[in-house]
Amino acid sequence: MAGDPQLWDQRVWNAVALVPRGRLATYGQIAELIGAWGRARQVGWALRRLPLPSEIPWHRVVNARGCIAMAPSREGSDWIQRQRLIAEGIPVDAEGRLPLCRFRWQAPAVSSF
Repeated sequence: MAGDPQLWDQRVWNAVALVPRGRLATYGQIAELIGAWGRARQVGWALRRLPLPSEIPWHRVVNARGCIAMAPSREGSDWIQRQRLIAEGIPVDAEGRLPLCRFRWQAPAVSSF
Protein backbone atom coordinates (compact mmCIF):
# COMPACT_ATOMS: atom_id res chain seq x y z
CA MET A 1 0.00 0.00 0.00
CA ALA A 2 2.66 2.46 -1.02
CA GLY A 3 1.78 6.04 -1.76
CA ASP A 4 -0.53 8.61 -0.28
CA PRO A 5 -2.80 7.11 2.43
CA GLN A 6 -5.51 9.66 1.65
CA LEU A 7 -5.51 8.54 -1.97
CA TRP A 8 -5.82 4.92 -0.83
CA ASP A 9 -8.74 5.76 1.43
CA GLN A 10 -10.48 7.67 -1.36
CA ARG A 11 -10.08 4.70 -3.72
CA VAL A 12 -11.64 2.41 -1.12
CA TRP A 13 -14.47 4.85 -0.41
CA ASN A 14 -15.20 5.29 -4.13
CA ALA A 15 -15.47 1.53 -4.58
CA VAL A 16 -17.68 1.09 -1.51
CA ALA A 17 -19.96 3.86 -2.80
CA LEU A 18 -20.88 1.53 -5.69
CA VAL A 19 -22.38 -1.16 -3.44
CA PRO A 20 -26.14 -0.79 -3.89
CA ARG A 21 -28.77 -0.73 -1.18
CA GLY A 22 -29.72 -4.22 -0.05
CA ARG A 23 -26.42 -5.78 -1.18
CA LEU A 24 -23.22 -6.81 0.60
CA ALA A 25 -19.57 -6.77 -0.38
CA THR A 26 -16.59 -8.21 1.44
CA TYR A 27 -13.42 -6.36 2.37
CA GLY A 28 -11.53 -8.63 -0.02
CA GLN A 29 -13.98 -7.96 -2.82
CA ILE A 30 -13.43 -4.20 -2.43
CA ALA A 31 -9.66 -4.75 -2.40
CA GLU A 32 -9.86 -6.74 -5.63
CA LEU A 33 -12.11 -4.13 -7.22
CA ILE A 34 -9.46 -1.46 -6.75
CA GLY A 35 -6.64 -3.75 -7.88
CA ALA A 36 -5.23 -4.37 -4.39
CA TRP A 37 -5.54 -8.17 -4.13
CA GLY A 38 -4.85 -9.51 -0.66
CA ARG A 39 -5.39 -6.17 1.06
CA ALA A 40 -8.75 -6.80 2.72
CA ARG A 41 -7.47 -5.69 6.11
CA GLN A 42 -6.29 -2.36 4.70
CA VAL A 43 -9.77 -1.85 3.22
CA GLY A 44 -11.16 -2.26 6.73
CA TRP A 45 -8.73 0.30 8.09
CA ALA A 46 -9.72 2.78 5.37
CA LEU A 47 -13.36 2.33 6.31
CA ARG A 48 -12.53 2.94 9.98
CA ARG A 49 -10.99 6.26 8.94
CA LEU A 50 -14.16 7.32 7.12
CA PRO A 51 -15.56 10.44 8.81
CA LEU A 52 -19.04 9.80 10.16
CA PRO A 53 -21.76 10.49 9.37
CA SER A 54 -21.10 9.66 5.74
CA GLU A 55 -23.03 9.02 2.55
CA ILE A 56 -20.57 6.17 1.80
CA PRO A 57 -22.42 2.89 2.56
CA TRP A 58 -19.62 1.46 4.76
CA HIS A 59 -22.15 -0.72 6.55
CA ARG A 60 -22.57 -2.89 3.43
CA VAL A 61 -19.02 -4.26 3.71
CA VAL A 62 -18.53 -7.39 5.82
CA ASN A 63 -15.91 -10.07 6.29
CA ALA A 64 -15.51 -13.07 3.98
CA ARG A 65 -17.38 -15.35 6.39
CA GLY A 66 -20.48 -13.17 6.02
CA CYS A 67 -20.23 -11.64 9.47
CA ILE A 68 -20.09 -8.23 11.03
CA ALA A 69 -16.98 -7.92 13.17
CA MET A 70 -18.62 -7.53 16.58
CA ALA A 71 -16.04 -6.08 18.96
CA PRO A 72 -15.78 -3.48 21.75
CA SER A 73 -12.98 -1.77 19.79
CA ARG A 74 -15.53 -0.76 17.15
CA GLU A 75 -17.09 1.65 19.65
CA GLY A 76 -20.66 0.71 18.73
CA SER A 77 -20.26 0.88 14.95
CA ASP A 78 -20.90 -2.88 14.78
CA TRP A 79 -24.41 -2.34 16.20
CA ILE A 80 -24.99 0.64 13.91
CA GLN A 81 -23.93 -1.56 10.99
CA ARG A 82 -26.33 -4.29 12.09
CA GLN A 83 -29.26 -1.89 12.35
CA ARG A 84 -28.54 -0.29 8.97
CA LEU A 85 -28.38 -3.66 7.24
CA ILE A 86 -31.63 -4.81 8.82
CA ALA A 87 -33.24 -1.52 7.69
CA GLU A 88 -32.17 -2.41 4.12
CA GLY A 89 -33.85 -5.81 4.37
CA ILE A 90 -30.73 -7.89 5.05
CA PRO A 91 -31.29 -10.23 8.01
CA VAL A 92 -28.55 -10.23 10.65
CA ASP A 93 -28.60 -12.58 13.63
CA ALA A 94 -27.52 -11.67 17.17
CA GLU A 95 -23.94 -12.83 16.47
CA GLY A 96 -23.67 -10.62 13.39
CA ARG A 97 -24.02 -13.39 10.80
CA LEU A 98 -25.60 -12.56 7.43
CA PRO A 99 -26.72 -14.57 4.38
CA LEU A 100 -23.78 -13.39 2.26
CA CYS A 101 -24.46 -15.79 -0.61
CA ARG A 102 -27.98 -14.45 -1.02
CA PHE A 103 -27.12 -10.74 -0.80
CA ARG A 104 -23.60 -10.60 -2.25
CA TRP A 105 -23.08 -7.82 -4.77
CA GLN A 106 -21.63 -8.65 -8.16
CA ALA A 107 -19.01 -5.96 -8.69
CA PRO A 108 -18.17 -4.62 -12.14
CA ALA A 109 -15.40 -6.54 -13.88
CA VAL A 110 -13.22 -3.51 -14.60
CA SER A 111 -12.50 -0.63 -12.29
CA SER A 112 -10.95 2.79 -12.70
CA PHE A 113 -10.22 3.61 -9.09
